[in-house]
Amino acid sequence: MKRSRWLMLLAVACTLVAGCGSSSSSSTSKTVGGKVTIVNESGSTWTCQFNPFNPAVTLTSFGFVYEPLQYVNILQSKNPPVPMLATESKWSNGFKTLTFTIRKGATWNDGTALSAADVAYTFNAMKSDKAIDINALWSADGGPLTSVVANGPEQVTMTFKAPAQPIFYFIADQTPIVPQHIWSTLNQSSLHSYADSQPVGTGPYKVSNCAPQNIKYLRNATYWQSTSSHPVPQINEVDYPAFLSNTPANLYLASGQGQWGGQYIPNIHAFYVSKDPENRHYWFPPVLNVSLFPNLTNPLLKQKPVREAIAYAINKENVSKLGESGYQQPAHQTGVITPTFESWQDNSITTPTYNPTKAQQILTSAGFKKGSGGVFSDPSGKPLSFTIKTISGFSDWDASLQLIGRDLKAIGIAVTVQDENTGPYTTNLQSGNYELAYAGSGGPAAAPGPSPYYELRSLLFSGNIGTTNYSRYKSSSTDALFDQYASANQSQQVELIHKVEQAMVSEVPFIPVTEGVDWYQYDTSHISGWPTESNAFAQPSPYQFPDLGVVLAHLYPK
Repeated sequence: MKRSRWLMLLAVACTLVAGCGSSSSSSTSKTVGGKVTIVNESGSTWTCQFNPFNPAVTLTSFGFVYEPLQYVNILQSKNPPVPMLATESKWSNGFKTLTFTIRKGATWNDGTALSAADVAYTFNAMKSDKAIDINALWSADGGPLTSVVANGPEQVTMTFKAPAQPIFYFIADQTPIVPQHIWSTLNQSSLHSYADSQPVGTGPYKVSNCAPQNIKYLRNATYWQSTSSHPVPQINEVDYPAFLSNTPANLYLASGQGQWGGQYIPNIHAFYVSKDPENRHYWFPPVLNVSLFPNLTNPLLKQKPVREAIAYAINKENVSKLGESGYQQPAHQTGVITPTFESWQDNSITTPTYNPTKAQQILTSAGFKKGSGGVFSDPSGKPLSFTIKTISGFSDWDASLQLIGRDLKAIGIAVTVQDENTGPYTTNLQSGNYELAYAGSGGPAAAPGPSPYYELRSLLFSGNIGTTNYSRYKSSSTDALFDQYASANQSQQVELIHKVEQAMVSEVPFIPVTEGVDWYQYDTSHISGWPTESNAFAQPSPYQFPDLGVVLAHLYPK
């Protein structure tokens, strides 16, 4: 992958997102109308809060209402970024200065004009409230960013303490821009707790009505992508019902009441596709890991032999086949997703494979002894007995965890699964209030990116403790690998990731179980313009942000 293609000055081939990567909506319908209903089991009812910096609700705000500076499609990582609120980006000073040109004519949905001041405010607010610096961008938290300044109404200059090429993705794509005229009036030290019940953004939709059971969005008639001859978005209404489990959500989708699905469906051909083979479709591209996360502050789990034993105890092939119906393949302990990032995999590394005998040998050699109940205890008598937190209603995760629980019991580790609603689950993972946790795609997850660097940095970089580094893993040597990546060339970056893979195997900071896919079902009966495997203009799942906004900008009624 030539990273410079999207990190250097953007060669703008088109200025409208709806015209980039897909020709469907630009050549067919220009009519505004219709409704799309999203069916994505969320694990809880809606809180009707839309703060885009709150990981528990980001999927209902970022993409719908709030937008990034530029869009980076990780499924087409060789392509340059698509202009959004910034029309251009340019690196200088050895990749230590990044300048964005802010779009003219874009407005917030309350009619106020977007300006460079809004962009500068958004990034500088992360210094006032570190909890919204989700990707640890600022140097105070170990990140490379040192200053963000607006130069007039249309230009923003960012400076870094060191070359920062890979940080472009976090800055351009993963940071929602918020309006200064509203957010600057809030308590700047507690922006993360702002409810934002009536969000004001630049995106294609406005929140029309919200109740615990459903969010109703209506098209933003003044959206910056729209022209007199080409309205964007063309879908007038988006409904987002809340589902507490996969079962009712799957029935809702299979009955044709929903058009855009994002969840696990057992026996999908018989249950969903067969109802209308011409119009019912699905596509599951692998993008990140679904993993078992140990809390490394726990006195038992911080001991590497315990984590190693867990890694050898889990029959990942079985979890893939029975827990995920074969839709998600077994994951690699290296943390690299294949085939998506096959070229980054270090095939010389020997990774743990299912071996319950070796798992028990590891524990015995470390001084653990089995008690009368068949559960190992440490020399002081503390049993290897843990609770695994997961999200309520994810039936595939529940099935997978039953299998994992049996595997661990077989080697002498007892686990109890605890289902939680998305909000407290996310809070507990970020605060470290758990023993073991199951996390990955379909729930609060570390952001994937155009290479394995992004997910692995999210999960392992010490500056992300409290946000996406769920295990609370700290390693100065691993941090240094991520820091060196920024100034490295392509081949050097691959070598650095190989060293991170070695740390994943030798230190076992967490245990990847299956490769998390973008769950995606779509119905073409009345709506066209969907992303497909042959036209992957965005990550297709309705819970991927800001991609969901890009998808909505492409859709049109038949």
